[in-house]
Amino acid sequence: MVWQSGQSLYGDRFTIDRQIGKGGLGITYLAHNQRGQRWVIKTLKDEVMTNPEYAEYRDKYLRDFKDEALRLAICRHPHIVQIENVFHHEGLPCIVMEYIQGMDLGKRVKRYGPLSESEALRYIRQVGEALRVVHEKGLLHRDLKPQNIMLRAEQDEAVLIDFGIAREFIPGVTQTHTFALTPAFAPIEQYDEQAQRGEYTDVYALAATLATLVTGSSPPPSYMRVVNDRFKVPQCVSRPVQEAIQQGMAVQPKDRVRSVSEWLKMLELDPEIAAISPFYQPLAKLLAAEKWREADEETAKIMLQIAGKEEGGWLDDEDIENFPGEELQAIDRLWLKYSNGRFGFSQQKCIYQSLGGTQEYDQEIWEALGDRVGWRKAGNWLDFDELTFNLQASEAHLPFLWIWLVYVRLDLAYLLTHPYL
Repeated sequence: MVWQSGQSLYGDRFTIDRQIGKGGLGITYLAHNQRGQRWVIKTLKDEVMTNPEYAEYRDKYLRDFKDEALRLAICRHPHIVQIENVFHHEGLPCIVMEYIQGMDLGKRVKRYGPLSESEALRYIRQVGEALRVVHEKGLLHRDLKPQNIMLRAEQDEAVLIDFGIAREFIPGVTQTHTFALTPAFAPIEQYDEQAQRGEYTDVYALAATLATLVTGSSPPPSYMRVVNDRFKVPQCVSRPVQEAIQQGMAVQPKDRVRSVSEWLKMLELDPEIAAISPFYQPLAKLLAAEKWREADEETAKIMLQIAGKEEGGWLDDEDIENFPGEELQAIDRLWLKYSNGRFGFSQQKCIYQSLGGTQEYDQEIWEALGDRVGWRKAGNWLDFDELTFNLQASEAHLPFLWIWLVYVRLDLAYLLTHPYL
């Protein structure tokens, strides 16, 4: 029996508003209490308790449901859905959880397309911190994916939900886990009921989730990658993120990053990057002070100095092809670091290539890039003085490097396809 709107539960403490979800065994409702506060109530389907076909496994289902409530109760974190109460109603067990108004990341990507790198990293870091708490309690989530990450409306916060198949783990010990997974996000060891598992099991899913958020499509299942691994880390993101996805999604557990903490460190921009060249100290200070206009001019100055083209005042395609990759990465990481991932060459490269950009200059693509990053307005290219030099600017708005835009756009096309970005 499906509970109807207006039905009272638990001595009139809760009233059903509507059904909001249904899975293989469970069903969830939106409800409110006597104070008008909204909650989510999860229970088992009525047929689980009444249908003879479920009789053999009924005790297990009830035990798993009880365990889910216990696991939620011990995993307290701002980015984990919180449990409020448990009770029984007409023989059905119920879990009362906080109601998160918003949409899940799966729906967000499906509706609006891939997230920017900076936005994706913000949510991934939040969920990663939540996973650290889960692992400290000796648990694996086992079902991390965009659909199980809710976004709090208007708060820019991610919340990990659905602990239905979470299980205990002991590092280095072979344990039996019930077969349950989502193919695109499950590592190879999750396909075996008996296997050794560890934090690296959830690391795979977290890395696969990041890949999905920045590309808009799910990676191939790990079992397909065992024989013929054709998965390519997306090139439209910065090198540190590429490396984190690559190492986090290593097919074999022995090749994978061992813990969430270790994996999250891969996403941190190296604070010592400025030490690569003495040229970068002035740039770092300008960026740290959010003097974006001066930092843009300093970036152009640095690159001309490195290439030995101060007198010419611009770089051609050969200069860019021969530009030291480590130096280009250093500049890019400084911009990423101090803009919190909003500005940088790698961000521009991601957008440029998503529009179909190559080393060949294409006016239509170039204009589309200008529109996207805010270099054009009403069909006209902006002058340097007309740019927005603050963090409210469009994603990838800076660095502008006017020396190329004014003189040789083809050469900037070379930059935005540089292999080191």
